[in-house]
Amino acid sequence: MKNFEPDEETLNRWHRDPNNWRWGFIYYNPEDKRILVLKRLKWTGMTLNFAHRVSHLIFFLILLMIILLVRFGH
Repeated sequence: MKNFEPDEETLNRWHRDPNNWRWGFIYYNPEDKRILVLKRLKWTGMTLNFAHRVSHLIFFLILLMIILLVRFGH
C-alpha cells in the first residue's frame, strides 16, 4: 500500500480547522502523520502534533532536559 502524502490544500485545511487545535495552541490531528507542524501563527515557529506518539517522547525528553538543567546546571 502506498503511503498517503497529503497535498498542500489538505495540509492547509487541517491547519485552519479549529478542531485540530486543543485550547487554541496544541495541535492534535491523528490524520496528519507529521511530527512537527507550523504553529497557528506560522511565523512563530513549529509545534508538535500531539496525536503522533513520537511527539510525546520528544516532549518528555525536552521537559526532562529542562528539569535536569535547572536542578544540576548551577
